[in-house]
Amino acid sequence: MRGLDYLWLEALDAVVAYGGFDKGAQALFVTQSAVSQRIKQLEKWLAQPVLVRGSPPRLTAIGRRLLGFYRRVKTLELDLLPSLSPDGVDAPLPVAIATNADSLATWLLPALAPLMSEGRLVLNLMVEDESRTLNRLRSGEAVAAISSEPTPMAGCVSDRLGRLEYLCVASPAFIARYFPHGVNGEAMTRAPAVVYDQHDDMHSAFLAERFALSSVSWPTHVVRSSEAFVKLANQGVAYCLIPSLMIERELAQGTLVDLLPGQGVIRTLYWHRWALESGLLASLSATCIRHAREALAP
Repeated sequence: MRGLDYLWLEALDAVVAYGGFDKGAQALFVTQSAVSQRIKQLEKWLAQPVLVRGSPPRLTAIGRRLLGFYRRVKTLELDLLPSLSPDGVDAPLPVAIATNADSLATWLLPALAPLMSEGRLVLNLMVEDESRTLNRLRSGEAVAAISSEPTPMAGCVSDRLGRLEYLCVASPAFIARYFPHGVNGEAMTRAPAVVYDQHDDMHSAFLAERFALSSVSWPTHVVRSSEAFVKLANQGVAYCLIPSLMIERELAQGTLVDLLPGQGVIRTLYWHRWALESGLLASLSATCIRHAREALAP
């Protein structure tokens, strides 16, 4: 029986990455017919489809598994090749990391800066809620993911990074306008808040636990930026949950006030990566884990 042909997987990757057979073929410098034939050969070998034909084509479950495997192999290959090169020239390694916005706004970039300054890697940072970053690792799009999920996927390992503390804060002017009689459930139904996106469940869980409020009973702004959370709170137009690491100066100066001292939210974060890391990828993980543990609460 013929084994798995990596030309088939290369064609599958191109079709998915470029959103169609024509553009995938252009990226590979082959004809559209050649790409189509390679996909058909892969599906014949598997005896099941890897794509749902459409615009754009979508992966089937087995297609996602194969593409994730292929992308992991390609990244490991790129990490290995410099050590085998007779001239010892190290080309920058393309590295995709799935991260939550708050890690990106606090500790992640300082952790990556030394490797970036050495020209050893080029980054693709995929920003998702920490409950969904593992999807990027599962699909093979990322080589590592920062997640609130402690359990690693098959073939991966996870390391505890530390705890990120979120405080519910607002400006003094906002407090005077919306909470003149204190912070209570009735006031929370009128006060505008900020959430990251429609999947962000941290704020709704916070209000449900503290004030028994449903997720549809309070106004929200949707803003996909941690830095914008701070700016909106500083401008007095909303209150929000913000990592304490981001607002130490504002709290000290009194421009932002903790609405519910001692009642914040704690998220424990984990670094997920493939178990067979080596070379620069292993150094990357070690550096990020060490830096996170220094920056975050234990």
